[in-house]
Amino acid sequence: MSFVRFETMAKVIELGSFTAAAEALNMTQSAVSHAVASLETEWGVSLFIRDRKKGIMLTDIGRTLLPHIREVLNRVEKIQQEIALTKNIETGLIRIGTFASASACLLPKLLVSYQKKHPKIEFKFYEGTYEEILEWLHSGIIDVGFVVKGEADEAFDLLPLIQDEMVVAYHENHRFQQQPIVEMAELADEPFIMPTGMYQSHVEDIFSKAHIKPATLFEVHDCTTIARMVGEGLGVTIGPKLFLKTQQHVQISQLNVAHHREVALACPALTHASPAVKEFFHVAESVFAKDRNSVKGV
Repeated sequence: MSFVRFETMAKVIELGSFTAAAEALNMTQSAVSHAVASLETEWGVSLFIRDRKKGIMLTDIGRTLLPHIREVLNRVEKIQQEIALTKNIETGLIRIGTFASASACLLPKLLVSYQKKHPKIEFKFYEGTYEEILEWLHSGIIDVGFVVKGEADEAFDLLPLIQDEMVVAYHENHRFQQQPIVEMAELADEPFIMPTGMYQSHVEDIFSKAHIKPATLFEVHDCTTIARMVGEGLGVTIGPKLFLKTQQHVQISQLNVAHHREVALACPALTHASPAVKEFFHVAESVFAKDRNSVKGV
């Protein structure tokens, strides 16, 4: 059984077409089709549904087998890394899931330190929502993910990185602009933009402890959309400083009640991870332990 066929099937699903998979793998489209067809013939099952309107979809058995195929490919990658280490040759690929603010504020510092020590290790990045990152970890699409502690599943090994302060955000000409600290009571009558999902539980907890009911005008899921609405003066919001401090036309202030979310690295099982991933965790621990206090609330 050829691992190339496994890699081909996984790439077709990842990219959504035989043509894109062929280009990524430097193969002809007919070679990709043949690899998938040979798997289907060997196993006696159909792995894909080919629909002109919806494109490529997995069959039920295909969805069942895909996590096992990814696990085999991950094991092969680990074997190759272990062999390379015995020859004093570093090689490997780390697939990282990250959300926007982690990509901008945390990942670059970590990558600089890692690549100084291990310049030959390659990286592939997947940027998405918190929920998508957890799903990618579960399904084996990524090796490591930036997550928010408390929202991550107990099935993962976690390395806490920073304490990200929850702050109030408002339009740059709002009356709060001269206030470094905003009292929770001052938010009672402010048009409020409530996040749904993401860090909603943190925001609700802040209001609950202050015994205040927000004057919610909008409920929005996408954090970038929330920031743009705040920047247009449609309301105020509460959210993580790591993200909000990077947004245009948005000002932030501390709240008179302290509340943080903890950003962490997650891995399905660190003891079974590849040498490259284990070293990634080791470097991350070193980087963020050195200046945890200065990074706190970045």
